[in-house]
Amino acid sequence: MNRSAPSLANFSSTEFLAKYWQTAPCLIKQALPDWRSPVTGDDLAGVALEPEAEARLVRYDQKRDQWSVDYNPFDEQFFARLPANNWTLLVQAMDLWRPEIASLKSLFHFLPTWRLEDVMVSFATPGGSVGPHFDQYDVFLLQGEGQRRWQLGDQCDADTPTIAEAPLSLLANFVPREEYMLDPGDILYVPPGWAHHGVALTAGQTFSIGFRAPTIGDLLADVAGELLSAPATAVYRDPAPEHWHHDLITEAHIDAVQSMLKTLTEDRTQLADWFARFVTRPRYEAGTTPLDERRTARLGDTVFLNGDKI
Repeated sequence: MNRSAPSLANFSSTEFLAKYWQTAPCLIKQALPDWRSPVTGDDLAGVALEPEAEARLVRYDQKRDQWSVDYNPFDEQFFARLPANNWTLLVQAMDLWRPEIASLKSLFHFLPTWRLEDVMVSFATPGGSVGPHFDQYDVFLLQGEGQRRWQLGDQCDADTPTIAEAPLSLLANFVPREEYMLDPGDILYVPPGWAHHGVALTAGQTFSIGFRAPTIGDLLADVAGELLSAPATAVYRDPAPEHWHHDLITEAHIDAVQSMLKTLTEDRTQLADWFARFVTRPRYEAGTTPLDERRTARLGDTVFLNGDKI
């Protein structure tokens, strides 16, 4: 098993950042030509038996055109009852379970390390898929074993129609525009918002190196939590009485509220300090996985580790 990840082959980080990052898909053939998957399907199933793991199994019934999802913890009998085809097992944060998988993150040293989320590993049988969908984050899809066909469609957003009755957020009108065949060692980069659909042609694994992409709701919820625990520094005050009119909310009232909210971003030092703590906060509690998360970022001369200054 590989204890350290090699450098990417057939790849220029300068060209990638200029042409593809968050802009367009990029296929890197034989990015890791000599790399071998450090886990088997049985290894992945073994982790999925653990209650601390975060795993799910996606099945597709071709006859009924129906999708189903089961969540761990599973037991050995669950896997013994599975059919030979058309299912995918996905385990989040495998970089916290295997150091060989954690080493894959060093491949992307040309990107801010604090942007990395985790390495999800999926094992798919022939026909296995999670359906056509899109993600709001950047992801590098590394083929471990087997062969997988990826189809890419149009760019999507919150208004893109999805299948209402499906247990997954699947696209209702997926139209493939490009197609890529991934063999072991190949990497496909998919930017945020691009529709994609992967189907396993043979049994094998895909390693999904995903990047954090907090929504504005995530940011506001976190910063609001800090404000609630701090002494009040801004309190609503009415505009001048000439702007009042019974039950009417005037533009002056909205100006007052907007002015209050702007105070959240006026102190850049405080904002930067909060953001550094926010993006380095671990997703999992220490001790719940074999390897503890270690999220770091530098802000000037200050180093942040797992949400704290050190």
